[in-house]
Amino acid sequence: MKKFLGIVLTLTMATGLLAGCGSTETTGSNNGGSTGEPQLSGSVATDGSTSMEEVIGALGEQFLADTGVTVTYNPTGSSAGIEAVTNGTCDIGLSSRALKDEEKAAGLTETTVALDGIAVIVNAENPVTDLSIEQIADIYTGAINDWSEVNGTAGTIARVIRESGSGTRDGFESITGTEDACLSDQELSSTGAVIEAVRSNPGAIGYASLSAVEGQEGITVLTVGGVAPSEETVLDGTYAIQRPFVFVTRADEALSEAAQAFFDFATSTDANDLIAAAGAVPVAK
Repeated sequence: MKKFLGIVLTLTMATGLLAGCGSTETTGSNNGGSTGEPQLSGSVATDGSTSMEEVIGALGEQFLADTGVTVTYNPTGSSAGIEAVTNGTCDIGLSSRALKDEEKAAGLTETTVALDGIAVIVNAENPVTDLSIEQIADIYTGAINDWSEVNGTAGTIARVIRESGSGTRDGFESITGTEDACLSDQELSSTGAVIEAVRSNPGAIGYASLSAVEGQEGITVLTVGGVAPSEETVLDGTYAIQRPFVFVTRADEALSEAAQAFFDFATSTDANDLIAAAGAVPVAK
């Protein structure tokens, strides 16, 4: 009997060791197959702010290289991205404005990924290089209508703005105090379209994400109150016209494994260099 029990125990231990070896061989990850790490699969869907294109593109490219998981991006605008995550048609909504109280009350939560300066731009032929917040507000509310009133060459000012629901517009109007009073000669639905409109019209003024205007020809990025928009001036708060880049998720619903991994990566210090290279200001510490 003792001999029989000894054989049974020996077989049980051997089976356990073989099972352990089997589990080690089938565990790995897409970034090199290191044992013990879960393997990610599927894709991550993001939807929203057109201003976040460069940041999401850089983060998604690195995440694909590290994990093999694709991050898709649908540039619909901040409000549409918030609506998409509310409806469950994307994993992570992208907003270039903070959530409103009613959006938070509807079960959404926000995580700031980066900060971005909203650059005020004019045509490269325009001699104006600096405006105060007050002058910008007066231009967009119609108190100032000619460039000669702000030390420029005489000529009618053409105001270019973003469409209703744009996070860039929301941030610009809230900071300049022009909500519900902003005039426009041209209302456009993307950052690139605003830049092109200002580039093609010597009398135009517009606003766009700092990350989108850097290196652009045919426009001048104005200083505001003598302060140029940059990573340093946005981070220290001396550049006044700035807003957050936000990941929007549902508070009552967990992300998929792949989406959570992307979220964790994008909000970690590992992403800081990528965010900075994309023209935004990282906030992770």
